[in-house]
Amino acid sequence: MRSWADPRRREWPEEPEKSEFASCRKLWQNPGVPETRIVQVTDDEMKQAVTEACALLRAGEIVALPTETVYGLAADAFNPEAVAKVFAAKERPSFDPLIVHIASRGDLKNVAIVPEEIAEAVAKLTAAFWPGPLTLILPKHPDVPDLVTSGLPTVAVRQSAHPVFRAINKELGRPIAAPSANRFGRISPTSASAVMKELDGRIPLIVDAGACGEGLESTIISIAAREGKKPIFHLHRPGPITREQLQDFGKVEKVREKAGDLPHAPGQLPSHYAPHTPLVLLENPGDFKPEPGKKYGLLSYRGEDDSPYVALHEWDQVESLSPGSGKLAEAAIRLFFAMRRLDEAGLDMIIAEPVSETGLGVAIMDRLRRAAGGTTSPRMVQ
Repeated sequence: MRSWADPRRREWPEEPEKSEFASCRKLWQNPGVPETRIVQVTDDEMKQAVTEACALLRAGEIVALPTETVYGLAADAFNPEAVAKVFAAKERPSFDPLIVHIASRGDLKNVAIVPEEIAEAVAKLTAAFWPGPLTLILPKHPDVPDLVTSGLPTVAVRQSAHPVFRAINKELGRPIAAPSANRFGRISPTSASAVMKELDGRIPLIVDAGACGEGLESTIISIAAREGKKPIFHLHRPGPITREQLQDFGKVEKVREKAGDLPHAPGQLPSHYAPHTPLVLLENPGDFKPEPGKKYGLLSYRGEDDSPYVALHEWDQVESLSPGSGKLAEAAIRLFFAMRRLDEAGLDMIIAEPVSETGLGVAIMDRLRRAAGGTTSPRMVQ
C-alpha cells in the first residue's frame, strides 16, 4: 500500500516509511542552490555536452536534457539519492511516479520483467515505436528503486528517439529517470530557455539542443493479454503515438480515473501542465462572459480573424497553435510554447479554444483539460 502519501496534499508525511522517501523529503526542505549553466549542442558536435552531462549524472547530480517530447530532468535511475534530487528540484510529490529511459531495447530486462503472456505484444510495440514517444507500464525489476515508481510494483519505461538524449543514455550505461524539467504541475518546457525559467538555481546543467520535435509528453499504456485475441492497451495518457496507430496492434481502452486515486502513471493528476494564469477551456463560445476591466488572452487553434473565437472579444493577446493552417501536428509542437507566452503576458485569464479530438487532438485536449483543472466555463471561476 501507498497509504503514507495523500494525493490531495503536496507536503511530505510526518514519518515516511522508506529511507528513499526520507532523503527526498530532506532535500525538498533544504535544497541546494547551484549555479545553473547551459551547454549548447551544435549540429555536428555533441561530445562536450555528453561528457559534461554524464560526469554530473555519475556524481549523483541531475541534468536537464532534450528529448523528442519535452525537456526532461534526468537522474541515474538506479541512484535513489539522485532521484530524490529530481523530486526536490521539481517540488514533485513522491506519489507521482517517473518514467525510466533506456538506451536500447536490450536494456529493458534491466528495469522491467516482461510477463510471458504479453511478451509478443511488447516486442511488436517496441519494434514499431521505439525509439520514440511510447511509454510502457510493466512489472518493475527489483533493482529499480521504489522512489522511481512511487512504491508501485510497476515501472513506466521508454527509449527516447532524441540523438542527444540517446548518446548520453548510452555513454552513461545506466537507465535514466526523467520527468519533464519544470516545477510540478506547471507548463512543460520545450526549449532550454523554458527550463531555465522553471529551474534556474535548482539544477547544475541544462543541455540545449533547440526546440523539441513533438512538443507533447509520451503516450503511456499498460497491456492486458487476451487469449486468442489481440491484447488490450489501457491508455493512461494520450500522446504523440495515437490511438489509431496503436489499434493496429491491439484494442485501445482509455483508463477512467477516479477522484482521489493515487496515480498509476505519470501525468495523471486532474490539474497538470498548468500556467500560473487561470486557464479556461471554452468548449462553447456562448459561455464566455468577460468582466469589465479584466485582461483576457486567447489560445487559438488557427488564429484566423473570422474564427468564432477570435471574433468573440477584443483580446489583449492571441497566440495561435497552428497559424492559418490548422494542422494538429504543428499545434502539438506549439502548445506549451504558446501557453507559456500567454502566461507571461500579464493577463487575468487565458481562454483556450478546443481542437478536434482526433489523432493528436486527443492528446492536445488532454493537456488543455488538465491545464484548466476541469474548468470549461469562465462563469465557474468568476
